[in-house]
Amino acid sequence: MTKAIDPTDVLVGRRVRLQRMSLGMSQTKLAEALGLTFQQVQKYERGVNRIGASRLEQIARILGVPAGFFFEGIVEEQGDGAGEAAAISTFLATAEGVQLIKAFLRLSNPSVRRSIITLVEDVAAAEPSTEVAS
Repeated sequence: MTKAIDPTDVLVGRRVRLQRMSLGMSQTKLAEALGLTFQQVQKYERGVNRIGASRLEQIARILGVPAGFFFEGIVEEQGDGAGEAAAISTFLATAEGVQLIKAFLRLSNPSVRRSIITLVEDVAAAEPSTEVAS
């Protein structure tokens, strides 16, 4: 019998991946710091394996965030608009998502930021609809 993956474990794993990637840290480097294999880190990030409290505290120290960071937004992601919030979280945990956010944050001119948002919205509007139901 296969154990069902808990949505909270998936969301916590996504937050671990997001923070790890935003630091430019590989799964191997995090695994070495934890004394684990990179495959175990992969399982944590996918939510396949649950992260225990002491291990989560250790991950938080390594990644330089408070342990509560991994639970931020979980209520919102499981409530109304859960599909959209989950899609955003999933995207932010990709290499492209991290790269896009880092580049966008370097932009200091609000007008340039707004122009980029408008451009992306216009391009997205021209694409076939793939919106996540909210």
